[in-house]
Amino acid sequence: MQLISQDYKQGIVRLKVENRDDQWYLSHIIEEGDLVKGKTTRKIKIGEGENAKVAKKTFVLGIKAEKIELDPANSTLRINGRIKEGPDDLPKDSYQAISLDVGDECTITKQTWLGFQKKRLKEASKKQFQYLLCVLDRENAILALTTKSGFETLSTPSGTVPKKNREIQNTKDFYADLSEMITQYATRYKPEKIILASPAFYKDELAKKIDRTLFKKVVLATCSSVTQNALQEVLLRPELKAVLQDSRSHQEQMLIEKLLVQIKKEALATYGFEQTTVALDAGAISTLILTEKFIEESKKNQTYTQLDEKMKIFDKQGGEIHIISSDNEPGKKVDGLGGIAALLRYKL
Repeated sequence: MQLISQDYKQGIVRLKVENRDDQWYLSHIIEEGDLVKGKTTRKIKIGEGENAKVAKKTFVLGIKAEKIELDPANSTLRINGRIKEGPDDLPKDSYQAISLDVGDECTITKQTWLGFQKKRLKEASKKQFQYLLCVLDRENAILALTTKSGFETLSTPSGTVPKKNREIQNTKDFYADLSEMITQYATRYKPEKIILASPAFYKDELAKKIDRTLFKKVVLATCSSVTQNALQEVLLRPELKAVLQDSRSHQEQMLIEKLLVQIKKEALATYGFEQTTVALDAGAISTLILTEKFIEESKKNQTYTQLDEKMKIFDKQGGEIHIISSDNEPGKKVDGLGGIAALLRYKL
């Protein structure tokens, strides 16, 4: 994300969407009531009577956001609301949508930019390291790319490695095929590191096949299986701690592991809406954790406004707020706890 300008005193931020991750960030930064200004296309009537025609025309409009929808399949972030700023020939307060695609610019105006929202903008605008992960065994593999919201699975190839004792050898080399795929993905996505993980020695065999120009990016790790859970497992490996210190997925995983340890000890943690809001009111929380799914459900059952007010007070007091994706393993674990949890300053 490119931050073109920001004036938090006036509540105005202008930015440019540079990739799909930026759309994910903005879907959690833009809120109901924000003024979003950008280009959009609207049908207009030209002429009168039988000669009238309907044409599409592009306008720069400002709308008061009412509904924010992220469509990952079509790589589109859509904000719908009533027109507040625009040409005089467009009726004010009529509904219009603004779609934010990669390459689009927009201006967001809020009454108040909270600390965690500013942090998210800063996080989205700085260089984010991508890591290409390959978890494998003798015959199966998962290739995935880290993103700001978790993982994107690229491929799940399978094959058979030639065995010395077989009279008829396989014509294909599974590790050679994997190496070729890794080279292609590395060329396309330019990851900071390429992480090979496996039970036993399979990763070492694959490493021998990796193109020498990419080998300096390779990091080896251990995992117990070739599953989606193994991707999360790899992020917790001690040998990757220094390598992954800039990875959002890794940071979220470590945060949730810390939360679960405290819950198991019945110590400095709480979870569930009722218990967490009690801790918020008592000023006992140091870190508040919510999932996307919990926020969406709170908006539907009309409990979000109450929570939002508490979050604003907590934010102004310097509290740390983490909103995490429900699509990855840390988010699923928090959803299993009710979608909201917290680390405490002291035990209640």
